[in-house]
Amino acid sequence: MTLSPALSGSDYVIVGLAHCFIKQDGDVVPVKILEPVPSAYFEALLKGVPTSYKALYGMHVGDLLKDDQPIVTNLPVDTKDVQVCEDFVERALAAARTYREKADIQTTVPHGQVFADVNFSTEKKRILNVAHKVTADDNVKQHKYTHMTL
Repeated sequence: MTLSPALSGSDYVIVGLAHCFIKQDGDVVPVKILEPVPSAYFEALLKGVPTSYKALYGMHVGDLLKDDQPIVTNLPVDTKDVQVCEDFVERALAAARTYREKADIQTTVPHGQVFADVNFSTEKKRILNVAHKVTADDNVKQHKYTHMTL
């Protein structure tokens, strides 16, 4: 595994099992995505923010990556239908750096443990493959004298 000099395989990171959706042939299809969770977002989850994460797992970077490839077999969950997010390796390394100074979080979700005390909700569906098309209606309407010297 090629880690930056500041990281090792024993560095802590939290990964979440998110229940997301993709648009496929006009239908919305559920998918399970495994993605790293930065410490700031985890702290928001502790405050009860609604989330698409069903469960979070305290892991070591070495449990998740081998030769710059994601490993999902080390999770304490059935990973049969689980996909990894885009840029998983880069996001895992970035998230791990956010936990370096957060020893309190590492005791909240110890290595190898599951944290399921989240406000799971799919009320606002998290659709992964939506492309927002910018239109003229998205422009901010300004007063006609905005750029004039009066």
